[in-house]
Amino acid sequence: MSLLEVRNLIVEFPNRRGTLRALDDVSFEIAPGEILGVVGESGAGKSLTGASIIGLLEPPGRVASGQIVLEGQRIDQLSHEQMRHIRGRKIGAIFQDPLTSLNPLYSVGRQLVETIQTHLPVSAAEARQRAIDLLKDTGIPAAEQRIDHYPHQFSGGMRQRVVIALALAAEPKLIVADEPTTALDVSIQAQIIGLLKRVCRERGAAVMLITHDMGVIAETCDRVAVMYAGRVAEIGPVHEVINHPAHPYTAGLMASIPDMEQDRETLNQIDGAMPRLNAIPRGCAFNPRCPRVFERCRVERPDLLPAGATQAACWLHARQEVAA
Repeated sequence: MSLLEVRNLIVEFPNRRGTLRALDDVSFEIAPGEILGVVGESGAGKSLTGASIIGLLEPPGRVASGQIVLEGQRIDQLSHEQMRHIRGRKIGAIFQDPLTSLNPLYSVGRQLVETIQTHLPVSAAEARQRAIDLLKDTGIPAAEQRIDHYPHQFSGGMRQRVVIALALAAEPKLIVADEPTTALDVSIQAQIIGLLKRVCRERGAAVMLITHDMGVIAETCDRVAVMYAGRVAEIGPVHEVINHPAHPYTAGLMASIPDMEQDRETLNQIDGAMPRLNAIPRGCAFNPRCPRVFERCRVERPDLLPAGATQAACWLHARQEVAA
């Protein structure tokens, strides 16, 4: 059974000139203990999908259609107050910049204790001990002393560990991690990845890992969803998507990764840029940049189609089915 189901999600932003559709018919699911990676260029809709699940869409953004179901309960129609109780207790969040999650005026211990007591029926002493244990679990040395320190007294990597402890404070079933390793150096990045994997293994939590780094995806995730222009272009097991990409966009992303075994002066790149929300082309949104485009791509928008071990929103696979 899936822990999280996102069904045909559409997110819109009304403005004076009309309505911009930022997410268009996005569907996927995450099982307990699974790490789903969400990857794509800037503007693909990765972070917006995460914000929709957490219930942190900025006005005038709105969920116009579709459903977000967590443990069998639909959460996209809940009030702000109802969602506040789910956020933290059932859904934890880790953001790219830890300083956006930590209040500089309060010690990290106070922030952890308040979060724990908000969601769990424990005393102040029990909450403090739990906060210390969380800091130890996330690799903070001398946690008994550091718990009374303020965010500015921690390094960037240590602040990110504190944010992870904060996300785990109420034992949520789902963690939405929005580029949690982007601002960290490689050694700290590896430690954070290892920590997320251990959380899934030991606590049975599911993680939605939003990133632009295919290396992080390959190292961390069980499955990956590749997004383009507000839609899922391809989704499937990580090793299949990386080694046998079924969508030309995914293939372009993989080809742009530097190959240490080849000596070349320039990197491969995908020509063009992500379309603006008010200028998404007819048919497949990727067709102006696609090296394998044909006429149907320009007039009809494909849904996700079976493509071997994955699913891809590409007419190439429909053409193969017809030919067979």
